[in-house]
Amino acid sequence: MPNLTHTAIADQPLFQERLKNVPLAPGVYIWKDATGHILYVGKSKVLRDRMRSYFGAPRGLNSKTRRLVSNIADFEIILTSSELEALLLEMNLIKEHQPKYNILLKDNKSYPFIRVTLHEAWPRIFSTRATPEDGSRYFGPYSSAGAVRRVLKELNRLFAFRPPYDCKDDKFNRHRKLGKPCMYFDIHRCLGPCVPDLVDRAEYRATIEAVCRFLEGKTDQVVRDLRRRMASAAENMEYERAGYIRDQIRDIEQISQRQQVLRTVDTDQDVIAFAREAGSAVVQVFYIRGGKLIGSEPFALQNTEDEDDGQLLSSFLTQFYDTAAQVPPNILLADHVEEPVIIEQWLRQKGGHKVEIQVPRRGEKRKLIDMAEQNARQKLEEMRLQWLNTEQKAVASLSEIRDLLGLPGLPARIECYDISNTQGTNSVGAMVVFEQGEPKKSRYRKFKIKTVEGANDVASIQEVLRRRFKRAAEESGEVLNSEFSVMSSTTPPENADATDPEQRAIDEAEAVQDDAETLQNAKLSTQKSDDTWTELPDLILIDGGIGQLNGAMEVLRELHFDHIPTVGVVKGVRRDRFDLLQPGASELIVLGRDSAALRLIQTIDEETDRFAKQYHRNLRTKSALTSTLEEIPGIGPKRRRALLKAFGSLDGIRAATVEQLAAVPGMNRKSAQELKGLL
Repeated sequence: MPNLTHTAIADQPLFQERLKNVPLAPGVYIWKDATGHILYVGKSKVLRDRMRSYFGAPRGLNSKTRRLVSNIADFEIILTSSELEALLLEMNLIKEHQPKYNILLKDNKSYPFIRVTLHEAWPRIFSTRATPEDGSRYFGPYSSAGAVRRVLKELNRLFAFRPPYDCKDDKFNRHRKLGKPCMYFDIHRCLGPCVPDLVDRAEYRATIEAVCRFLEGKTDQVVRDLRRRMASAAENMEYERAGYIRDQIRDIEQISQRQQVLRTVDTDQDVIAFAREAGSAVVQVFYIRGGKLIGSEPFALQNTEDEDDGQLLSSFLTQFYDTAAQVPPNILLADHVEEPVIIEQWLRQKGGHKVEIQVPRRGEKRKLIDMAEQNARQKLEEMRLQWLNTEQKAVASLSEIRDLLGLPGLPARIECYDISNTQGTNSVGAMVVFEQGEPKKSRYRKFKIKTVEGANDVASIQEVLRRRFKRAAEESGEVLNSEFSVMSSTTPPENADATDPEQRAIDEAEAVQDDAETLQNAKLSTQKSDDTWTELPDLILIDGGIGQLNGAMEVLRELHFDHIPTVGVVKGVRRDRFDLLQPGASELIVLGRDSAALRLIQTIDEETDRFAKQYHRNLRTKSALTSTLEEIPGIGPKRRRALLKAFGSLDGIRAATVEQLAAVPGMNRKSAQELKGLL
């Protein structure tokens, strides 16, 4: 009989009956809390036995599982025909829901890749976080965007392909029309494919293929091909070109020598080891290609406390290789994983070739594991020191602010408000949230000012605070009559409360420009009530002087939130001071130039200013775009919406061909030609 005493299950007899009817078959189980939120996703080849194992004596469970069980109120099962199907379904559900108690790659971020657009006439090489099957080649994942930038910078220096971040198609086509390359050609960072006759397509494609081979670790092939091209150039008396290729060969050989040559078999393999401490874990991956170590990336994991090493590695393998661009034939692991045969079967399907998982205990392969473990321990120590440094700084800053303002405790959550407009047009408000001294971007909010005409920062601040705190009251269950509607989106879409279809089309087209970290929260908030509005600050910062502060206090008193400490942030003329003004005070609280409080207040204020201005610029750009399209004869609201949906921006429409414009719903070739001519 399952012990349900230490759970959140409301109807225990019903739950026991449902649990008894779970089949002895493979599948996926999903534990949920009382509100229906998913707590944990797991798989098993015998579902009933696995699920019942959670409800034994609590002392037989580890602390993490005890916390999970204490929150279980419901479950869901999905039967599969095989263990492999259960593995795939578990992976997809974890990726979609990011359950609280599953081991996850840190921050659930999508890791960056290097993308080579081989399907294009003049291929580009740049970083990306999406890997659609469009004919491109992908290399990675890398642990950070900075790592990708460093690799691309080095590759561009060696091979002079189109600059990774500064040669989009519009610039490429513009220089093609001018017949003149940009400065990257002059400094030998681009072969100049934008200008006819500077480099032919076959030679440029050969360069791109050389980059791909280099990323695969096949530097010997790259050097052989370059030597042939150097000899051919010298034969044709193209001595300058031959000299350039000679220098290229020298640089590649130097890099190749820096790659550690290993005394293993001449094969491709990934070496995966880890280090863990107090619930934190770092997994180190060595990429070995052709017997050479060509790359090394650390990946942080979260929710690893009380999990055994095998479960940790199993979770990492499924999440890492689910998005990896390549699966090598050999994978060396520091420890055994759960269900290695099933994981090998999945990797074989994904890679298209046989994949063998090994756990070496001696010899050269074990030395590789040891080297990877050493790197993982070093990275974990760096993370620990960084966390301690950040934590200590935050505590010092918050303690100083508490003492200066006479607060009852540390202001764990600080909200800051600012207004941005251009001579009263496209006026917007921004709310930025810092928790424990760190930005909490999923809690940022944007407000399009609706009730204030012209440049009136005081009235705009009042509208923003009224909307924010009325929403807080409403979400917590209080009913308030209000002439003001509250903006319910998180970050993007920037005008989520717009009802005009054209405005929504513009918002969708421009959404990619918004902060990626807040996009998912915006999507969720349009589908359900956003209870994050009920999270109240311990301190409110108002960007501005006594006028803005008094206006804010008037609204807070009106809505009965004036118990929240509120201060104004008064800046110097050249933003060289960030002093505090309390309500009713005649003098500023001057922050010491070297104080921890000043550093945090300045960081929060400048982040709010950035966030507000970004939203304002986006709105201003949209207004200009809509205005321009409205002035074009024959482009009515329906066509305008369709064009914006298809191309995203005026630049996108301008860059499109007549054929592409004509293919847009509602357009025809004649109107496309007229539009192209006018633009």
